[in-house]
Amino acid sequence: MDNGAGSYRRFLDGDDSGIVEIIRDYKDGLTLYLNGYVRNIFTAEELMEETFFRLMTKKPKFKGKSSFKTWLYAIGRNTATDYLRKQSKTALQDEMSDEIISEENSVEKEYLKEESKIRLYKAMKRIKPEYEQVLYLTFFEGCSNEQAASVMKKNRRQIENLVYRAKKALKVELEKEDFTYEGL
Repeated sequence: MDNGAGSYRRFLDGDDSGIVEIIRDYKDGLTLYLNGYVRNIFTAEELMEETFFRLMTKKPKFKGKSSFKTWLYAIGRNTATDYLRKQSKTALQDEMSDEIISEENSVEKEYLKEESKIRLYKAMKRIKPEYEQVLYLTFFEGCSNEQAASVMKKNRRQIENLVYRAKKALKVELEKEDFTYEGL
C-alpha cells in the first residue's frame, strides 16, 4: 500500500488527518492534471476541490487495482468530464434559447410589418387613385421618380408634386386611425 492508500484507509477508519495528508500531497498535481483537461486553472482548482469533496462525502472504495494516485486522478477526470458535459449542455441550451427568442422576435416583427402593410394598403384605397398609384410605384415597387413619371406619363416635376401631396393625404388618412408609418 502506498502512502495515499494508507492515508485514505486511516480517513475511512475515522482519522481526519488522513484526508488532510491526501489533500496536501495530491492537490497541486491533481490541479495541474485537471487544468490540462479543462484548460482553465480556476476551473481546475474548483474541480480539484470537488474531487476531494466527493472523496470525503461519498467515500468510494479503493480496491488497490492501481496506485492510489491513479485512482484519485480517475475520480478527478470523471469530475471534470461531468463538468464539461454540463457546460456543453448549458451552452447548447443557451444557444437554443437565443435562437428561439430570435425566431420569436423575427416572427413578431414580420407579423407587425404585415399588419402595418395591410393598414397602409387600406388607407391608400381611401386617397385619390393617382396618389395611390404614385405611392405604390415609388415606395412599394422602388421606382425612381423618373421611372414613375414614365409609367404615369408625367414629367419628373409633376411626380415630385404628386408624391408630396400623396404622402400628405395618406398621412391624414392614417392619423384618423392613430397609425403612423415611418416612411411618411
